[in-house]
Amino acid sequence: MLLGSLAFATMGVCVKYASEHFHAAELVFYRGVISALIMAAALRLRGVTWRTQVPAAHAWRSVTGVVSLTAWYVAIAALPLATAMTLNYMSSVWVGAFVIGSQLLLGRSRASGQGPLMLTVLAGFVGVVMVLRPTLEQQQLFAGLIGLMSGLLSALAYLQVTALGRMGEPDERTVLFFGLACAAFGALASAVLEFSSLATDAALWLAPMGVLATIGQWCMTRAYRQGATLVVANLQYSGIVFGAFYSLLLFGDQIPLIGWLGMVLITASGVLATILRNKPKGAPT
Repeated sequence: MLLGSLAFATMGVCVKYASEHFHAAELVFYRGVISALIMAAALRLRGVTWRTQVPAAHAWRSVTGVVSLTAWYVAIAALPLATAMTLNYMSSVWVGAFVIGSQLLLGRSRASGQGPLMLTVLAGFVGVVMVLRPTLEQQQLFAGLIGLMSGLLSALAYLQVTALGRMGEPDERTVLFFGLACAAFGALASAVLEFSSLATDAALWLAPMGVLATIGQWCMTRAYRQGATLVVANLQYSGIVFGAFYSLLLFGDQIPLIGWLGMVLITASGVLATILRNKPKGAPT
């Protein structure tokens, strides 16, 4: 998970530079093509077929993943990298909200004992307000909301990745189908918006972007399949640290103190929400 988080944060750097010339749909397209090629080769080397018994599950994961990825790329282009990373990594807080919401729908008795988890969700949203306040001053509120949406959809995609792993789907096949979905959506959207010329220095960032995204996706999928969910989910927040480092070192982003405090609050809320979700029934809170 640490390697995957580092790969995703470094991919964000590539997206930041490439987005100066290419729009988000193009970036999703090139990322998908490169990822699909790498995973197709990996499946061939392993002798694993493309055929799956759960196409609907892959389709749902791909739809949520593609929209989330596109939203994230838009946020990365418009916001400080650390801010975009933090909003996208709110997935654990969103999952906590889903847990509470589903139990409330099933009956109040099923939702009893969820007070601590509800508090982590509320704390996470307070952190979001703290993070988005500086972006509002920079007239970047819309991009901040897009980044927030990317985190929400990432939570749905994460839940589906976990489900696919339990169904016995190979990591490479899961990443392959996601890459194909990205390539298809990116191609259609870019055909409408028009493809940009590759005769530019920004095009040099496309290949490393695709490779790093594939490495990150592969590592994340493998980590959630084989590792302890609680440990893996918490290590995922290292991506915020890597993103903050790149923001300061490469882009000179100036994030106010309240923004940094909001990132800390979101990270702490996500870690605590993960712990509470994985706590055995009847365990003390």
